Amino acid sequence: MITGSFPIEALSAYETPFYYYDMSVLRSTLREVTSQMQIFDNAVVHYAVKACAAPEILREIAKAGLGADCVSGGEIEAAIAAGIPASRIVFAGVAKTDKEIRYALQQGIFCFNVESQAEVEVIDQLAAEAGVVASVCLRINPEVDAHTHAKITTGMAENKFGIRMQDLEEAVRDCTRRQHIRFLGLHCHIGSQITDIQVFTVLAERLNTLVARVEALGVPVEHINVGGGLGILYEHPNHFPIPDFQSYFATFARSLQRRVGQTVHFELGRSIVAQCGNLMTRCLYVKQGTQKRFAIVDAGMTDLIRPALYGAFHRVENLSCPDAPEQVYDIVGPICESSDVFVEGYSIAQVHRGDLLVMRSAGAYGEVMASRYNLRRLPGHITSDDILTA
Repeated sequence: MITGSFPIEALSAYETPFYYYDMSVLRSTLREVTSQMQIFDNAVVHYAVKACAAPEILREIAKAGLGADCVSGGEIEAAIAAGIPASRIVFAGVAKTDKEIRYALQQGIFCFNVESQAEVEVIDQLAAEAGVVASVCLRINPEVDAHTHAKITTGMAENKFGIRMQDLEEAVRDCTRRQHIRFLGLHCHIGSQITDIQVFTVLAERLNTLVARVEALGVPVEHINVGGGLGILYEHPNHFPIPDFQSYFATFARSLQRRVGQTVHFELGRSIVAQCGNLMTRCLYVKQGTQKRFAIVDAGMTDLIRPALYGAFHRVENLSCPDAPEQVYDIVGPICESSDVFVEGYSIAQVHRGDLLVMRSAGAYGEVMASRYNLRRLPGHITSDDILTA
């Protein structure tokens, strides 16, 4: 049974594949985020732009008062264009180019999340050239296992991201002796799609230790950035359309040993936008194999790469015939790769050529990761607001 709300008649008028963003779901999610973060007296949520950079999404996030977590100059540009103040933008990434750093300095972003001492040196040089002081947080790998997919784990010692814990003191000293670097605090990010809330307790406790080590040097830690990573329930978007932000924020409020005046920063992405986004596709053919039945759709891994890249799951629903008897299919796309498979052995209302299908919870790492492999067109998107005003 489908309980999601889709304007099927209106959606049927568009050429598939395309993304459909339900702005009412996004607004409800943002209200919950801004409500639950009030458990802190001094907190900032920076939306992780890499999850979804659709301009309509970014503008709604700006209206809600969130900042932005960016990993490229292009993301900074998009965030500012959407109305997010540069003063609420953090810039992360292991390979910031000189051009990107100069642009960020020119815009006056809040801080750089620095991922190596080599990067500190470059930012210091470029800030000196610009006649400004660059604010930085040091991204430390806390060696906390996020219990998530290996491809989206980021906080272990041998990940490409961040600075080793044993190098913390030297990295702090390096920052404090530079004239064009201002050390603000510490940043950690341990991975994505984390569904075990207890992992965040471990992270908070590790951060408590790291902050104490910095303070032992006589250096204050004004800001703590705990990253993001909160996961969603891909299997049940109808029953759990909004993640458990209450438990997420409460875990850090309970476990972090905050100092007076210290600001806590969060970098949520997937949990804010995943549930509002859906990939719309049509069935081109139903093909019977020796043992399998295939539903071949016009969307492929070029439109939604997560299943092929991570083995990720997205719930699929038949919007054209929701009450038909269920049959089992492999739902596959048109790309000339054997990995272009969305789901195998999947039970869904019987599919016919021309049926409109929806792949749910695709708002994060969906459209933003689309490619033109096989020289396919990019999927594009529409929003529920577009339909209301049509």
